[in-house]
Amino acid sequence: MVFAKTSKGASRLSQAVRNREVQKEYLLVADGKFENLKGTMEDYLKKDERTNLSKIVPEGTKDAKYAKLEYEVLHYREDNDLSLVRVKLHTGRHHQIRVQFASRGHSLYGDQKYGTRGNGKQIALFAYRLSFPDPITKETLTFESLPEAKGTWSMIKGISE
Repeated sequence: MVFAKTSKGASRLSQAVRNREVQKEYLLVADGKFENLKGTMEDYLKKDERTNLSKIVPEGTKDAKYAKLEYEVLHYREDNDLSLVRVKLHTGRHHQIRVQFASRGHSLYGDQKYGTRGNGKQIALFAYRLSFPDPITKETLTFESLPEAKGTWSMIKGISE
């Protein structure tokens, strides 16, 4: 979450969001072993307002929005068949990460809407890095915070960026 000290700063931050100058990166724990350790996911998503769920639909579907992300598998644990993955969003669609990963057989651990494992657990999705231009100096500011390395997140122990 980002707060501006002035209305001018808030206006410039809002403009940076509209111009897609704000970069968000996530860590997640996903089901299974990935065939490719790095990749891009591109789909069209449509939100069902009635059920508050999104789904992948064919390009050209009415009200569908383009969704793109990049991912990199940082670690795989064979004993529990879970992968630690870093994600960089290019678009920010409703439940985008959850839908795109689940559609490829890699649902997020603890995801009760789209997932298959860890029901009753907290969803293993963590926004860990945020970068945006300083509203005054235009210098890129980056803030980072990692989840505590326990429970589901114990996979981050010993993982270097």
